[in-house]
Amino acid sequence: MPARFDFAGHTYIALTLLFTVYGQLVLKWQMGDVGPLPPGTGGKLWFLLQQFLNPWIMTGFASAFLASLAWMAAMTRFDLNYAYPFMSLAFVIVMVFSVLFLGEQVTLQRLLGTLMVVGGLIVMTR
Repeated sequence: MPARFDFAGHTYIALTLLFTVYGQLVLKWQMGDVGPLPPGTGGKLWFLLQQFLNPWIMTGFASAFLASLAWMAAMTRFDLNYAYPFMSLAFVIVMVFSVLFLGEQVTLQRLLGTLMVVGGLIVMTR
């Protein structure tokens, strides 16, 4: 970790997380309503192209792009081996919001695994 707290750098990491989580949640929300992929390569490609034209899906892709820009900014402030473990928080945040907003279920095994990820993050950032 840097000698003193780098507020701007940590803000870039937080923005990366925010945009990443938003993108994952909105893609699952929208794709959960359209059914399974059709058979055949051509059918799959056409199906995905049609879904890409959905404005919500477009915001998910835009969010991924913004996450990349925020990550680029974070990489100007920190070593990768310091910053990257923070990305594991995306697992935790996505799990919480998928339960709250998408009605997904979380097993005890998944919950324990997620807590282990958080524990690892705490150890790595010390």
